[in-house]
Amino acid sequence: MSGADTFRALPGAVRLLLVNHLVGHIGFYLLVPFLADYLLDDLALSAAVVGIVLGVRNLSQQGLFLVGGSAADRLGARGVIMVGLAIRALGFALFAVGGSLPVVLAASVLTGFAGALFNPAVRAFIAKDSGAQSAQAFALFNVFGNSGAAIGPVLGTLLIAAGFRISALVAAAIFAVLAVVQWLLLPARPMPAHEGGIGADFATVFTDRRFWAFTLALMPMFALQSQIYFLFTLQAQDSAGPGHGPAAVAALFVVETIAVVALQVRVTTVLARRPQRGPAMALGMAIIGVAFLVPPASVGLLGVEGNSVASTAIRVAPVVAAAVLLAIGVTAVQPFVNEAIGRFAETRLTGTYFGAFYLASGLFTVVATSVTGAVLDRTGGPLSWPPALLCAAAGLLSALALMRLHRRDRLPGPEAVAPEPDAASHAAVSGGDRDRTDHPDERR
Repeated sequence: MSGADTFRALPGAVRLLLVNHLVGHIGFYLLVPFLADYLLDDLALSAAVVGIVLGVRNLSQQGLFLVGGSAADRLGARGVIMVGLAIRALGFALFAVGGSLPVVLAASVLTGFAGALFNPAVRAFIAKDSGAQSAQAFALFNVFGNSGAAIGPVLGTLLIAAGFRISALVAAAIFAVLAVVQWLLLPARPMPAHEGGIGADFATVFTDRRFWAFTLALMPMFALQSQIYFLFTLQAQDSAGPGHGPAAVAALFVVETIAVVALQVRVTTVLARRPQRGPAMALGMAIIGVAFLVPPASVGLLGVEGNSVASTAIRVAPVVAAAVLLAIGVTAVQPFVNEAIGRFAETRLTGTYFGAFYLASGLFTVVATSVTGAVLDRTGGPLSWPPALLCAAAGLLSALALMRLHRRDRLPGPEAVAPEPDAASHAAVSGGDRDRTDHPDERR
């Protein structure tokens, strides 16, 4: 099944959220990559203050994922998605009008908090509405997000010529329009009954031993994926040599994005033929781990000197190949991770489960990246073996942990499908036909 066929087979609400994901990434990435330069040059802030501003945005998003997920469960994912989009529009608008540090900090907090609201809510909505097609839906979610992340900076490069404030206003307008579109088109879903307060919800999630064993096994996924922005970027710059670093980094990101977009649906379709997801996720994490061994293993083997474009391309090729391997690993593991989180949650606390998983993964990513940087500083640079071995070990240990959970039957099984003795029951239980009927209820 092609990506277009997969998209058409999904429920209408899921298709809407996928398009929302694409456009939202365009709006985000047309602005954020240029934010540091604006703060440094236009506002004349110090590098330390700029680091604080950017860190506050990340902290307010990653640190509040659990809040956004819980809000989606308690208040409804649709409303939380709309509010999150509206708050991000307000945050980007503040970047456009603000010329002082307090205003910029407020904008950073708002844009981060907005992401903490709508990110787990969108995933919870997709997990519930896509049902047995969850892996395929999250595969396209990855494709649409990567496509938006590639288009956004290109559009931002064109807009930034007119000034940062114009870019910020365009980004704010995009999120404002998305909020209105969700209000008009995204269907409401009945909320399941909740016994007890939010504390009871958190107790349910945080005492779910199977879920936390799964989360601990998968925490390296985002930490290793984020190395495309850190370790691989430094390796590309070092391999390229003087004058070619920016082009090498650009090639790295372009090739990695193309690999994800081109392969995601195909990889998910092949791996989804097996109902048990543990081996597929373990394979993906193993590939991610092996990817980090390619650049240091290639040092000295190519023996190419000089500063020509051809010689530079040959030296950078191992890093680009490693990025492609990383992309293949991500395509193998990420859709099934999101699918599994939805199945752990069953029906009632989907947003809270997503929020808890992404909060834990975000905290681990901060720690892991800091450790990788410390190892890199002390062991001979980005192309040395120690940081590569550290990352490879994290990926391979994750794969072993997943296989252990699989063999002990600690991972969620395939989606249960009820018998369909007649057309009426088919209309009641079929996730794929839900948006082609007038039945307003959720599948579960």
